[in-house]
Amino acid sequence: MLFNSLHFALFFPVVVALFFATPKRRRWILLLAASYYFYASWTVAYLGLILASTLVDYVAGIQMGKQDSRVDRRPYLLLSLLVNLGILFTFKYFNFFVGSAEAALASIGLAWEAPVLDVLLPVGISFYTFQTLAYTIDVYRGEQEPEHHLGRFALYVSFFPQLVAGPIERSQRLLPQFRQPNSFDYQRVVDGMKLMVWGFFKKLVIADRLAIYVNEVYGAPEAYGAWPALVATYFFAFQIYCDFSGYSDIAIGAAQVMGYDLMENFRRPYHAKSINDFWHRWHISLSTWFRDYVYIPLGGNRVSTGRWYFNLFTVFVISGLWHGASWTFIVWGALHGGYLIFGIITKDVRDNTWDKLKGIIGPSQPNVLEQRGIHIPSVETLRRCLSVITTFHLVLFGWIFFRANTISDSVLVISKITSIGTSGVGSITEVELGVHGFLVAITAIAVMEVVHLLERKESVIDILNRQTLPVRWGIYYGLILSIIFMGIFNKNEFIYFQF
Repeated sequence: MLFNSLHFALFFPVVVALFFATPKRRRWILLLAASYYFYASWTVAYLGLILASTLVDYVAGIQMGKQDSRVDRRPYLLLSLLVNLGILFTFKYFNFFVGSAEAALASIGLAWEAPVLDVLLPVGISFYTFQTLAYTIDVYRGEQEPEHHLGRFALYVSFFPQLVAGPIERSQRLLPQFRQPNSFDYQRVVDGMKLMVWGFFKKLVIADRLAIYVNEVYGAPEAYGAWPALVATYFFAFQIYCDFSGYSDIAIGAAQVMGYDLMENFRRPYHAKSINDFWHRWHISLSTWFRDYVYIPLGGNRVSTGRWYFNLFTVFVISGLWHGASWTFIVWGALHGGYLIFGIITKDVRDNTWDKLKGIIGPSQPNVLEQRGIHIPSVETLRRCLSVITTFHLVLFGWIFFRANTISDSVLVISKITSIGTSGVGSITEVELGVHGFLVAITAIAVMEVVHLLERKESVIDILNRQTLPVRWGIYYGLILSIIFMGIFNKNEFIYFQF
């Protein structure tokens, strides 16, 4: 069941109405049934996987709670890791690894016909696997008490708003909320619905419209020139952000309507001033998961410099592999790991360069220029702007590998973009999106960026709540009408469903 479907438009109001009509002690039953129905609407058979993962981790958590030392808890943690990662490997990575092994052997003249597992990738498997693993690891560390209520634990694993694409919640945050007697709160419900509408705007008006252009160009990059390749790459940056953050907004808003608080997953990532800053703003629930359960256990930065670089690079390669069983994702992850290491190595040089520039300009010269009516930005402002622009384009370059179907397609797109200024550049409007669709997409992106600028100081919902009634409802109707008349209603799946 997609958020952007008539099925969900009927399902969600019914669940909310029943939720507030159900006695508070029994609401977990309703939500669990709704969550399993939500997941089974894709493929009933794969409901067994989430049930197996839930039962194994529930039992592992209970048994670890009975042990006094980590040594005694370890077998149950290993059971959880083997079952969950084993399921994930089988369905997501088996064909990739055996296929890569077959290709490697063929390159040295050894013939081997690799077995192929003909199965579909279960929707959301990477998300709920990481969520339930976080629980067992926390119980193992003694940071989380075992959950003895099987139903509430099952709901933690399968809570439908964030089941298939996050945010990846921690048990310390979400499990206690299922015991809270949430009463109907008009303002909370309205604020949650506002966030959902904003998410639908980003998904239907921006992401799915940009997808028309991106899919056509990246689906056959050899058929298009440099300008379409460049525009498609810029468009993909906004498509994937609006698609994924749109999902997160809908998920967070839907949970908020019922009184549950999910963690923030995006914080204006394209305003980041460094790659490190970007990863504090993009898919926050995943980046913090890798920090807490992979990076820190490897030693983090409390090791030698070489080992620190190794830890960073390893985490980002694994992160790339988490996103998909393809070398394009591995290269994307490695690229971001390399960005971070390069940033650390060059930090002192960059700081010194900007300090020297600040000394050359001096504090008195801007004052002289201002007396003549000429205003120039400070060195700090200039550095901040250049840092944001540079970071965005480093991320943009990485998105080429993320989106391309193969490494060779990535290289082809890069070669086309770098050929701008030569013949065969192509026209940006030759793609199916057309001039009208192009203008709608650019306008919608501009609206979103204005909102992002406003959000630098406070939530846009808080800003809206201070406005007069006509202004507020004018904005609400404007968003809703833009979704109705400019949205793309072809039931495009969210990009992160494939991960």
